[in-house]
Amino acid sequence: MDILGAVAATDVTMLAGEYATLTERCGLVDRSERGKLALIGAGAVDFLNGQVTNELIGLEPGQGCYAAFLTHKGKMLGDLRILAVGAQDVEAARENKAATRENKPSATVELLLDTERVALQALFDMIRRFKVGYEVELHKRTLESALLSLIGPLSDDVLARAFALDATGLPESENGHVLAHLEPTDAAPDRTPVRLIRTSGGIDALCESAAIEAVRGTLEGAGAIAVSEAAAEIVRVEQGRPRYGIDLDESTIPQEAGLNERAVSFTKGCYVGQETVARLFYKGKPNRHLRGLRFSEPAQPGAELRLGERSVGHLGSSVLSPALGPIGLALVRREAEPGTTVAVGEHGASALVCELPFR
Repeated sequence: MDILGAVAATDVTMLAGEYATLTERCGLVDRSERGKLALIGAGAVDFLNGQVTNELIGLEPGQGCYAAFLTHKGKMLGDLRILAVGAQDVEAARENKAATRENKPSATVELLLDTERVALQALFDMIRRFKVGYEVELHKRTLESALLSLIGPLSDDVLARAFALDATGLPESENGHVLAHLEPTDAAPDRTPVRLIRTSGGIDALCESAAIEAVRGTLEGAGAIAVSEAAAEIVRVEQGRPRYGIDLDESTIPQEAGLNERAVSFTKGCYVGQETVARLFYKGKPNRHLRGLRFSEPAQPGAELRLGERSVGHLGSSVLSPALGPIGLALVRREAEPGTTVAVGEHGASALVCELPFR
């Protein structure tokens, strides 16, 4: 075996071990590079509700949701997680009756926005451009904040040991996320402030960048095992979760990517791109769908997918799963239905089109 082959074999073995940690125990992934912004002010909820696809009215401090932000033609500029973290007292909120369409006061005055780094500039520009006239301020938080993800079936056990917190206090809510904010107390004056966020695969810990090593040490001391982003990507692809900038881009409509259920409200008021999204949902059929692909051999992201002589899409994510072999995600034309075999690239590889998730 040559040197490159030996390195590749070592990488595969390492990823297999990390994959086992993520699927059987609790892995710790550093995702601090993700883009983070803070939207602060009495008009924060009202303003952002008119820009994103999901319903924010009624979002209480300690809750959050997943959404997309779009062009006027309904194409995605990015997706984001919106976390309500700041509150004002109820009497002060009553003075901001514009905060909801029913003239009910909103207590939320600070939203944390978490997005893919590739979409951060578009999100920043959108907010800066359209917030004129709203009582809201925009602040950068990417470098100031760190994000660590606990992934795996033992995440709750690690959380309980790390912070003496019963993880059942972080149930998934109807809109997807519930927060716990741990701060220093008389009983624990040295506690590092950290926000804990329930996710689909585990729990995120959000803290100040200066405190990341303290939080990391606490989590690893409680049983979390550091793993790479590459290993976490395998789990994501198996779950059929698309990632903006890899599987999705500015040509994607949310329904094509299967995001309507998680990211889109069809009962809220107007938002940018709503007409296209609603028309496709009620009257149309997407020309493309997010599908899984099982490859005959590993394939490179960006490879063309062909059904007969016709191009039906391009490969997005591509990983080598220890459990499933080479798999990937792609937006493919609707004629490439699950069960169809498509050609991949120019070297004779093929892939079976599958429903998601893979298992």
